[in-house]
Amino acid sequence: MMGDTRFPFLPLFVPADRPERFGKAAASGADAVIIDLEDAVAPAAKEAAREGLGQGLAGLKPGETEIYVRLNGADTGYFADDLEAVATLPLTGIVLPKAEDPAILRIARETLGANGRVIALVETPLGIVRARELAQVADRLAFGSLDYAVAIGARHVRHALDAARQELVLASACAGLPGPIDGVTTTYRDEQAVVDDAAYAADLGFGGKLLIHPAQIAPAIRGFSPTGEEIARAEKILSALTEREGGAVSLDGAMVDAPVVKWAQTVKSRALRLQALQTDGEAGAAARARA
Repeated sequence: MMGDTRFPFLPLFVPADRPERFGKAAASGADAVIIDLEDAVAPAAKEAAREGLGQGLAGLKPGETEIYVRLNGADTGYFADDLEAVATLPLTGIVLPKAEDPAILRIARETLGANGRVIALVETPLGIVRARELAQVADRLAFGSLDYAVAIGARHVRHALDAARQELVLASACAGLPGPIDGVTTTYRDEQAVVDDAAYAADLGFGGKLLIHPAQIAPAIRGFSPTGEEIARAEKILSALTEREGGAVSLDGAMVDAPVVKWAQTVKSRALRLQALQTDGEAGAAARARA
């Protein structure tokens, strides 16, 4: 159950009661769209939003992007109806908020069928404690950092949330999952804040980031990108290894062995993907500007 291995994985939230935005979100360049039935929709509008999902999805081009729906939590009166409604829709999968109970994830997986992915959004203390159990059932873990900070009475600052983030990274690695998806940056006007948050997440071992606005896509890509120095070092290591035809080598006074080579290969492959993403993003932005 490896799940999505793209790096970084950058899904974009869109409110479920704004179906006119679904197509724009799908064409934004995000890796996936998460149609949000939970926080983005007021209680009085949830039923109508749920009932309108099918019509809203019908306006999307087949295969344009992956589509997830964030359900309301299992502890709410909306969950059962949400799960029943999405079971028949053409979705990639669901996002389960405030994930704490592996049994609920199993129910969701059985309802969706073999092809439906389940992202467990961990945002409570109990969810963090059970992260390793959740990772055995989910296709991927994600971090709801804002709700988690409130739940533990902490400020939403990095050092206060490091232990939780590291537990999600460890749980994902132990279960053979790709790196977890980090929480949102609440500002979309401050590009550098998005870059910095994405870079910090990458440093910790996260494999993606939840986005709330298309303007966050490009800075998130930059944040997850290897630095120029890292790319140059990786290329030098791989070149030296090719010349020596494998095995451990000495380079610039340091020993280059299997873990270092693996690091270099990872940096090189990620750099190529991220360069392609940046090129595609720039081309898309230019096309939208001409439209």
